[in-house]
Amino acid sequence: MRTNYESTKQRSANISWVEELSKSNDFISFKTSSDVENQSLYSIYFFRTLIRSEIMHDQVLPYLTKNLTLEELMSQLPVQQLTITSDRSKIISQLLQGYTAIQYGDNKTDCLLVNIANNVSRTIGPPIMESTTLGPQVGFVEDMDVNINLIRKKLPLTDLHVKEMVVGELSKTNIAVIFLKGFADEDNVNTITQRINDIQYDHIPDSSFVSNMIADNTHSIFPQTIPTERIDRTVAGLVEGKIVVVVDGSPNVLLAPALIDETFIAMEDYYVNWVLATFFRFLRMFGFALSIFITPFYVAILSYHYELIPPRLLESLVTSRSSVPFPPIIEVLFLEITIELVKEAGLRLPSKIGQTLGIVGGIVIGQAVVEAKLTSNILLILVGLGTLASYTSAIYKFNNTIRFIKFPVVLMAQFIGLLGIFMGLIFLMTHLLRLTSLGRPYIGSYPFRKTTINDLWIRLPFAMQKKRPTNLRPVKLFRSTDDIKRPGPPSDFDE
Repeated sequence: MRTNYESTKQRSANISWVEELSKSNDFISFKTSSDVENQSLYSIYFFRTLIRSEIMHDQVLPYLTKNLTLEELMSQLPVQQLTITSDRSKIISQLLQGYTAIQYGDNKTDCLLVNIANNVSRTIGPPIMESTTLGPQVGFVEDMDVNINLIRKKLPLTDLHVKEMVVGELSKTNIAVIFLKGFADEDNVNTITQRINDIQYDHIPDSSFVSNMIADNTHSIFPQTIPTERIDRTVAGLVEGKIVVVVDGSPNVLLAPALIDETFIAMEDYYVNWVLATFFRFLRMFGFALSIFITPFYVAILSYHYELIPPRLLESLVTSRSSVPFPPIIEVLFLEITIELVKEAGLRLPSKIGQTLGIVGGIVIGQAVVEAKLTSNILLILVGLGTLASYTSAIYKFNNTIRFIKFPVVLMAQFIGLLGIFMGLIFLMTHLLRLTSLGRPYIGSYPFRKTTINDLWIRLPFAMQKKRPTNLRPVKLFRSTDDIKRPGPPSDFDE
């Protein structure tokens, strides 16, 4: 396939670019002349599906009635992004991006390229996947220039640098690497820039493609970059020394290096009291452990370690499972897979139908399964708790990872009981300890750094967060909040 594509490019190079592009019905070419006799003609070329016709008629065509060279025309057109070139590949590339090419007289080599592209993008709205009650309600869209504009409005600094690249032999996807000079580590910037430039793939439709291709371990199910559609999370990452990757056509930007601890951090934590924020973070961590181990413990204890169950609870379990014909492992897998099928169906169907299916389907199927004696009431409660807990993470991609991990742990619990669960835990911790993001440790608490206590496990008051996280190797270590003084209590005496 690659050979055929390259041979097509070689054959196209042997014909003029006008002949090549004229094979498409939406490519328009025509000639015009001025009112003066013996005036040389202007030749105009563009794709009608890519330009804004009102700009063409109001700001370009009126100037083509004058006897102007391309240089003179370039100085008078009230349009930004004008350039004169004779490079065939550049002319074709710009025409395919919404430019108009203008030739003057008999000169069939030089072209004036005018940018009148019709850039259609979604209206800026609130984040869909990371919605919060408090804080900014503005999310990214699919237009890269709009996203960079939103970031620059929050950080109007000359130190905010943007490196743009083009990736994808067919899609020609624009990618921007954004970082704060003097904050981000140069090694991290060079690493991520080199990895993006090394991408060899035809079509890059979304930032998820880039995330998978620049990951340290492409086989790991853990996201090694943080995808986000929130502007406040992106700006906070830049200020801490992270690097942002914006992909044209994707509403999710990537933050790197990433930490697994950050998947438990929601931006709403910074808009409430630090005590409440810390409580919610520990609640999310507990939900992560609960969603993975609650059903494996059910299988292991009922299959091998039923003596660990208190007598009164054992009586309830025996009564609940007395008419269930299947062993615990079949019971658990049946119910877990049923819940996953309901989730997938709810995601793939239209939004209104999907919501109805998720609610009604879960209630009806759950009730029917219990009445049919295919599972116990207690297991239905446990699976429901585990499902709710799997969605407590602040990052949606990490929720998918949690949904997958519990299945191999359930199988290990069936084979060797609690020992299998602890073996699964050890394997999981070993993998996380070996995992890196841009060469930096994926677990923020290993190796132990004092700054991880300030804003990873718990969220201390802002006045006590004097240093940036050292795991990112920031050039500027101290924050500007170093000299914040907390006001004392008001005095009861008038002075």
